[in-house]
Amino acid sequence: MTQLAYDRYCDEIAHQVRQLSAVVTSGADLSTTVPTCPDWSLEELVRHTGGALRWVEALVRTRAQENIPAERIPLAEGPEAQGDPAALNAWLLETGRIVVAALREAGPDIKVWTWAGIPDTGFWARRMTHEITIHRADAALAAGLPYEVAPEVAVDALDEWLQIVELIQRSKAVPAAEELRGPGRSIHLHATDAGPELNAEWVVELTEEGVVWRRGHEKATVVLRGPLTSVLLAFYRRLPLDSPGLEVLGERELLEFWLERATFG
Repeated sequence: MTQLAYDRYCDEIAHQVRQLSAVVTSGADLSTTVPTCPDWSLEELVRHTGGALRWVEALVRTRAQENIPAERIPLAEGPEAQGDPAALNAWLLETGRIVVAALREAGPDIKVWTWAGIPDTGFWARRMTHEITIHRADAALAAGLPYEVAPEVAVDALDEWLQIVELIQRSKAVPAAEELRGPGRSIHLHATDAGPELNAEWVVELTEEGVVWRRGHEKATVVLRGPLTSVLLAFYRRLPLDSPGLEVLGERELLEFWLERATFG
């Protein structure tokens, strides 16, 4: 599948950091529980997201050929001050600046360690784009703020998520993913508000050999239809299937089965 350009990923990371910064400085209670990540407060979510970006910055900047433990990365856990929106925001903005600078300086083809067997900086630019895009949705939902994402980014996020499921199945690293097999079952995702140039429809087949997917409009065991952003967030378990604008047609149990097991990453 066609991915976004490398520079577009760098631009999007910078944009998403600014958007997450707007949540931090919105006056939202940093101690509020994030409903889609209930083990975290809003502040903990921001620290987690920024920590992931700082980890990638260290990997890319040092051209690491093996993983770098978090304890070796300066300020990976965020600022010392707790519950201080100004300190958290300053740390987040600096985090965004350094990771984007490291990615831009490296370019897309520098060899660097990744967990996915795709050992280049292009992987990290794409992965961090969608990491922060989805966690910004978590933050916006926790703060009760609106959430929007560019259509081409949402489409690429769905492509990447399906590729991660394929990867996890091949590696046999997550037992739950092994349950996403079996003949004769399929899921169709259909974004109802996307232009034809985006081809924002997906067919996901659960076969004995593993998940197989492609873009297109085909009959399936179950269909999830709705606005692109809502389909994205529902498929990432960020919105309930009964959310306004979403429609599930066919065997809802299969879609719920998928969502219960595709929870890694």
